[in-house]
Amino acid sequence: MGSNLSKRAYNFNAGPAALPLEVLERAQTEFVEFRESGMSIMEMSHRGAIYESVHNEAQERLLSLLGNPEGYKVLFVQGGASTQFAMIPMNLISSGQVGSYVMTGSWADKALKEAKLLGGGHVAASSEDKKFLAIPELSSIKPADNAAYLHITSNETIEGTQYAEYPDTGSIPLIADMSSDILSRSFDVSKFGLIYAGAQKNLGPSGVTVVIAKEELIAKSPSNIPTILRYDTHYKNNSLYNTPPSFSVYMVNEVLKWIEEQGGLAGIESKNRDKAGLLYDHIDGSDGFYRGVAEAGSRSIMNVTFRMQSEELEKQFVKAAEQEGFVGLKGHRSVGGLRASIYNAVPYESVKALADFMNHFRQTQG
Repeated sequence: MGSNLSKRAYNFNAGPAALPLEVLERAQTEFVEFRESGMSIMEMSHRGAIYESVHNEAQERLLSLLGNPEGYKVLFVQGGASTQFAMIPMNLISSGQVGSYVMTGSWADKALKEAKLLGGGHVAASSEDKKFLAIPELSSIKPADNAAYLHITSNETIEGTQYAEYPDTGSIPLIADMSSDILSRSFDVSKFGLIYAGAQKNLGPSGVTVVIAKEELIAKSPSNIPTILRYDTHYKNNSLYNTPPSFSVYMVNEVLKWIEEQGGLAGIESKNRDKAGLLYDHIDGSDGFYRGVAEAGSRSIMNVTFRMQSEELEKQFVKAAEQEGFVGLKGHRSVGGLRASIYNAVPYESVKALADFMNHFRQTQG
């Protein structure tokens, strides 16, 4: 099938976000009839052998990309990362314990608020004094003595910050919301007790949330939690207790195949660093016309946030960019400014086109 790339937008949306064109085209060829079944995968029973094989394959492929860590299980659940904000304290905080949270911005704050509602939120470190434009020093992170876990948000999409390295929490389980940077780079899964991610940035379309957890953390949940909110329900039923978002799971499997084709996490990381480097170099080399927002050591390779001299100029920039086919460059409404989200599926060509546009805009306005 010939791709007509000329008609595709330069998609810098923060999520739902760009999907690999090859994956969309493959899905298109299988959309009406999947594996000679006479049905679309969306029409099949989730109890049937065909869907179940895709479901299991996606779980295995994800663990394989992460180096097949021993003793971990992949769950497919619904409700986005926002539901995980509540499920984590509900399932993991026992009487007399708290959840410790590193406050790095808007998403960390949402996770902490849910723990507080359930009576167990503690702040282990915060970069609020820096307006959340940096990740706290790892040495400053102090979990509570009675911490059930330490929770971090690996990448803050709004401020454009990301952990360069992860804290070592010893015997306290480390939990990470990796919604916006999962599979963007290599990392050691064994450092984490549980990782969760809404799919709609790096894994596939919205609708499924991926949880990767040490089996011992999710094999037994408190019996007073509603059944669907218990990790052990999903663990014991291989995430098939209720109807899964089957099309989203199928798409995740296809995106994971695509990541394998890019050279796995090492290949993807190299491409992502090239893309981010190109934009940051243009920002830093613009004599102050563009100004990076996040502190240099905390800059995200997924969400490049920047400002210009005035909001008026930023509005002009967005308008001119939209006319050239660039989508999603407005900063989050809570902070303003500009943001280019350059997740795994955003091709280098799109980032190069943006860098060229930024140069041109500067020459005409600067």
